[in-house]
This record gives sequence, C-alpha cells and structure tokens, in this order.
Amino acid sequence: MPFPDDDDIGARIKQQRRLARLTQRELAERLPYSYSLLNQVECGRRAATVAFLAAVARALRVDITALTGQPHVSTSPHDRLAILVRPIRDALDVYDLGPVDGLTARPAVVLAEESDRVCQQVRATHLRQASQALPGLIAELTHTAWTAPSTPVWQALASSYRTAADITLKLGFLDLSRLALDRMHWAAERASDPCLAAIRQYKRGLLYKTGHHATGLRLIAAGQQLLAGETSREALAVSGQLHLGASALAARAEDQTTVDTHLNAARELAGRVDGEAADVHWLSFGWGNADLHAFGAAVAMRQYDDALNKARNMKLPGSTMTSRRARFLVDRARVEMETGHLDSALTHLREARTAAPEQTRHYPGTRETVTGLVHLSRRAPDTLGHMARWIGL
Repeated sequence: MPFPDDDDIGARIKQQRRLARLTQRELAERLPYSYSLLNQVECGRRAATVAFLAAVARALRVDITALTGQPHVSTSPHDRLAILVRPIRDALDVYDLGPVDGLTARPAVVLAEESDRVCQQVRATHLRQASQALPGLIAELTHTAWTAPSTPVWQALASSYRTAADITLKLGFLDLSRLALDRMHWAAERASDPCLAAIRQYKRGLLYKTGHHATGLRLIAAGQQLLAGETSREALAVSGQLHLGASALAARAEDQTTVDTHLNAARELAGRVDGEAADVHWLSFGWGNADLHAFGAAVAMRQYDDALNKARNMKLPGSTMTSRRARFLVDRARVEMETGHLDSALTHLREARTAAPEQTRHYPGTRETVTGLVHLSRRAPDTLGHMARWIGL
C-alpha cells in the first residue's frame, strides 16, 4: 500500500538514516531490498509500501511512524498490530543461526538488566514500548549466547522469550506466543534453570481454553515435576503460581473441588514466602494474587453473585501490577453487567482503559462486556458508544 506523502516519507527515511550514521548503501545492505529501490524512495521517485517501510524501520530500529509521520500505517487494526509484532516474529525465527556478523552487543550484565526492564514494561502495560525494544534485545542476547555463553545470558534470553510470549498473547497472536514459548524452552534448557522451565509450562498450560483444560492441567503438572525437591523462595513462588494457573484451568471446566484444592495449595505456599513474592520473575505471587484467582474462578464458573461479593470485599495490594489490576477491572465490569449494574460496569471499563489502554483494548473480555452492555442498554450512553468505537465494535 503506497502512501500519499511519498516525498515526505523519503525525506524522513533519509533523516533517520543519517541519524543512524548510515550511508544509503550501508542501509540497503541491511534490507531485503535493493540499493536502487532505496535511492528512488528517498528521492521520491518510487512509492514506499508498508512492507518496505517495516523493513527500513526494523533496520534503523525506529518505530515505523517515525517514517510515515502518521499515527497508523494501515486502516486495519490487525494489520497495524501485525506490523508491530513482525520484528518480534523475525527475531524468534533466527534463533539458531549463530552470531550476527557486524553486531556489537552490550555487556551481558546490561542485557540482563534490559531483559528485566522490558518484562517490567509489559507488566506496566506499555506494550508498544516493550514491542519496539524486544527484537533488538533478543538479537543481542542471541549473539552473546553464541559468542560468550553463560548461565545469566541464557536466563536473560529465556526471560526475553517469555516477554515475547506475553506481548504477542496480549495482542492476539496466539501462534506467535506458542512459538516464543518454544524458544523459551530452548534457552531455559541451556540455562539449566528449572524455575524458568516451569514458568514456560505454566504459560503453555494457560493457552488451553475451555474444552482443552485437561491438556493444560497436564502441562501445569509437568511444571511442578520440574520443581520437585526445590526449596528456594524462588521455587516456592513459582510452584504457587503453577497452582494458581491450575485453579484457572479447573474453573474453565467448572470443577469447584479442583479449584479449591489448588487455591488452598497456593495460599499455603504464599505463607511460606511471607505472603507476597512480587519480585520473583514478575509473577506477583502471593495472597493478593490468590484472592484475584479466586475471584477469576468464580467469574469463569459464572458464579456472578459470589464473584461480585468477592470483588467488593477485595483490596488489591499496592504491589499489584498494572496489567493484573486492569484485567481485574474488566472482569469486574463483566460481573457488574451480569448482575444488572450496567452503570457500574461501564465505570469499571473506563477505569481499566485509563489504567492500561493498550491491554484493555485488545483483551477479549473487554469486547464481550461492551457487546453485552450495548445489547442490554435501551439507549446506549455516549460513553458506551465511545468505548464501542474505541475497541472497533
């Protein structure tokens, strides 16, 4: 798809190229396109396509809007997201090709810190920022893992693959999330880190929706086996999170007994880690998270009166990550709607949007709740209409 301001786009490419201290030929060598085409686009003699601009943005490590000058590069929300995650897809694809010629990676300790920072960005629901930083980080960590392998490097790479899985899942790319978890397994094995391997099984298990919960529970159980005999605070917190994951899967099967069994086990482990272990792999494990999962289980089993009572008596701890807080608000909105409190439901949706706009917009529960409110409202208020248009309903 060509853009109407191709002359301006050519000028922006030239500007960003110069900021990157690259000649035209040097930039062309980083592209799957010819030097001649790059020259013609910069001069305004050829139109720039979305694919070409995405490649240039990736090579220059800038957001594509720095080249287009537009907030969006496609009229389709899915296309916009596909362009956002394409560099992540590319980074996941080249994991086994060895070192990258000409790449000078930052020191391993800096890369480990950056991996942790990007993971934290996702928990803060800054998905676009994390998406832009992640491909380059994975490239540097992969290069370092091939040239100077060490346990901390493999751990940081596994963590970055986990972040890729989280981002792509939140944006609706389930196949890419599964691929990222496969890469996480590859790196976690080389790190010989049972906790990271168990987290990977936890993430895999939760990808199984209603009707396939038994497979998800098997994966959770496999994660617990990886931690057998481990007694560190880290291992206890990860084991507790696995129990919370199992409770969510059991709730999808409406198996109250299994839900209670795993919630009780998680609470027992929370006591052994002094109540809260929010610092362990950004899992936010603890009593507060157990309460959130109890609420989530009631929602999944359509026990809306019980869920509403739990929500109204719940006080989220200050350590609750923005991503988890926003999801709770959307789920509470659904509960308020199902129990006839339509105004309150809309209020909680707006709070979720304010707290985490990117996540809330793409979370399936938001669309389900907004659709329900539109159906139930005799005359949809303007705020509901705005919300429906915002999610593309």
